[in-house]
Parts: sequence; structure tokens; C-alpha cells
Amino acid sequence: MGAAVATPGPSATVHAFDGFLASRMSEPSSFHLLRRRAMDRFAELGLPSPRREDWRFTNLAALNEIELGPVGEPATVPEPIAGRWALSPTRRLVFVDGRFARRLSSPLKDLPPGLTVTSLVHALERHPARVEAHLARAAQLDGHPFIALNTAFHPDGAFVELAPGTAIDQPVHLLYLSTTSARERSVFPRALVVAGEGSHGSVIETYVGTVGRSLTCPVTELVVGAGAVLEHARVQDEHLETLHLAAMSATVERDARLVSHSFSIGGALVRSDVEVVLDGAGANATLNGLYLASGTQHVDTLLKVHHARPHGSSRELYKGILEGRARAAFTGRIVVDPGAQKTDAEQSNRNLLLSDDATVNSNPQLEIFADDVRCTHGSTVGRLDQDALFYLRARGLDLEAARSLLTWAFAREVVNEVRFQPLRDALTAAVLARLPGRLRPEEVG
Repeated sequence: MGAAVATPGPSATVHAFDGFLASRMSEPSSFHLLRRRAMDRFAELGLPSPRREDWRFTNLAALNEIELGPVGEPATVPEPIAGRWALSPTRRLVFVDGRFARRLSSPLKDLPPGLTVTSLVHALERHPARVEAHLARAAQLDGHPFIALNTAFHPDGAFVELAPGTAIDQPVHLLYLSTTSARERSVFPRALVVAGEGSHGSVIETYVGTVGRSLTCPVTELVVGAGAVLEHARVQDEHLETLHLAAMSATVERDARLVSHSFSIGGALVRSDVEVVLDGAGANATLNGLYLASGTQHVDTLLKVHHARPHGSSRELYKGILEGRARAAFTGRIVVDPGAQKTDAEQSNRNLLLSDDATVNSNPQLEIFADDVRCTHGSTVGRLDQDALFYLRARGLDLEAARSLLTWAFAREVVNEVRFQPLRDALTAAVLARLPGRLRPEEVG
């Protein structure tokens, strides 16, 4: 299972934190205390080793090459964003190496009534009580070293709030860029999204990197108020040398609905911890995911859905496509509390192996402490159907095109769950670009 990773202790990380905290004197004192508590917790926990059950398939030895402290201001601000992730129409906030880039972002004036979109730094200055009411509440410091590390070090972040009853027609797009100035360094993106009671909206997070060996350590917190509907999408398309260690935590209240999509395309080593707490009667969560891995990429997903109240429902579908010597791990955990009667939960993890050397470990889990529930889970690992390949080749497709078409058909079920057409088109293009058959988006519909 690999060697253990040394814990940081009183190391350069703690020293870097002291200097970082001294540079944040304008923050509220309560926020300073939160950062200090987070750093203390990280020093206690250390970096997880494969001897920890939830990390047994992932070795973080590569972190020894990276300085676990925030990068400074980028030397140059990139040009305005182009390419497939320049999604439009959206209200876009851009962050470069974790810091808000106003010049690259949409104007923050003339937002619809009830919608707040700004940087965390600005929100702490203007609306400290609204931020502190939710920050670091869904994303708990106690058991997760990378949530603690992000909380200690994030230089800025996104704050999105929908007031009660607000409905927005365009998604909010949070675009995080890592640049070459961050090589062998760490960036700590942060997002806090609060959907007030009865509100409706959507938020997209995109992580794009041009840097080589570095660490991206993001934390996203979602708070979905009673009766609200929030659609959330997260796309990771970073450099193939980047380590991406992410956490997303969500709280879903009474009769509210969260729909969240996760797509992992780039990165050398990718770990995603997703925890959703259904904390109100009738709360609902739909979680979809697709991870692509080739070469020596490693993708590890820990998905936990906690049913804390009765009459809740959840649906989880995660798919993986692996080729080369890629490795993936998936742990899906459904927890049903004693009082969460009438829970209805389904979880499915399906994996497609395109080479003999690719490996996946799938571990679905149920922890049920109530007796009037319906909970199911399942996982599959398979290869392309040879009969289907023969059928396509008999109709004139070469082997690569036939394999690509069948692989796309496997991925399409998850991609097509995204309602926002520009994002769905961008994801289609990104998946097809990873396949060898030279299929074009217009050919697959």
C-alpha cells in the first residue's frame, strides 16, 4: 500500500502560516481565530497515509515535493479567458492562483435583486455576519486535514448568496486558474454558496491549470435552505502533473433539492471528498459524476450521503473511464440515522476499463440505523461489449471510431444530466478530445 507520508508537525508549513496570518490583519478577529484553529487541527492530523482506511488506495508521497503554503500574487494576470470553459451566458468570477481577478470577471454591478456574487474578502468587509454564519460549518475541520489546510491558508474565495425566494436565470460561474507562477507551490480556492429559503439557482465551478507539479486544494460549501433548489457543477481540467485534493460539503434543509455534477478530466493525482447531509425532512440530493483517467493518472473519490431526517431521498451515479495504467478508487457511503425513517437512497458506481493495465477499486457501503427505509447500492467494472464493437465495424467504422463511440455512449448518460447547454457542449468536447476515434460533437448529437 505504499509508504506513509510524514506529518508536518512544527514544520515549514506552520512557519509559512505565521507569515500568512500576519499579512491578513484587516480580517475580523473571529476569522483569525478560525484560521488559527484550522492550522492547529492540520498540525494535529498531519497528512493521511494509506494506513487510514479512507486513504488506503492513495499515497500522497508526491506532496513532499510541494511547499504547503499559499503562493504570492501572480506575476502576470492571464489574458481574458477563451476556449471551451469560457461559458456564456454566465455571471463569472475568476480567481488566479486563489486570488480574485476583477479584470477577468464579469461586472458585479446590476445583479438581479436578491443575488450577491462577490469575493470572500469583499464579503467579509461588507457582510461579515452573513459569511461567518456559514463558513466552515458544512465543511468541518475535525477529521479532514485538507479542509483544515484550506481554511488556514485560502487568500480569498467566492461568496454567492441567493436571498429567500430569489430565482436567477443565468448560472454563476466560478473559474479558478492556476498559473506557471505556482509551480511546486499550493493554491487554496474557496467557495461558499448559500441558497436561501425557496430560492432557485445554479453555480458552476471550473478548475483549469497551465502549471506543472503543484497542489490545488479547494473547498466548496453549499447551504441549501428550506424549499430551495440548487444545481451545482464542478469541472476539474488541470495540468496532468497537478495534484488536486478537493472537498465539497453540502447541507440540504427541509424539502430542498441539491443536484450536483462532478467531472474529473485532468490532474496527476485527484482526490475528491464529497459529503452531503440531508438535514431536513423531505430533503433530496442527486449526485452525478464522471472521471476520466489515462496514462498514470490516479483518481480517488469518497462520496458520503448522510440522511439525518425522515422522508429524504438521494440518487448517486458515478462513472469512470480508465485506460493505460490509470488507477481509480471509489468509496460510496450512505448513512441513515435512527430517526431518518422513510429514506429512499440509491447509489451506483460503474467503471469502464479500456486497457488491461487499468485498475479500479470500488467500495459501496451502507450504514443503516433505521428500519423503514429503501437503500440500494451497486458497482460494476467491465470492458467494451465485443458484440457491439463487431456490429459497428460491420457498418463501416474502424476499430478506434467504434471504441470511441461506445465509450462516449457510456459517458453520455452523466454528461446529459447537465441542464445548462453551454456546459454540456463543453463537456462533450472535452470527453471526445480524450478518445482516439476523432469523433466530433456534431457527430454524436
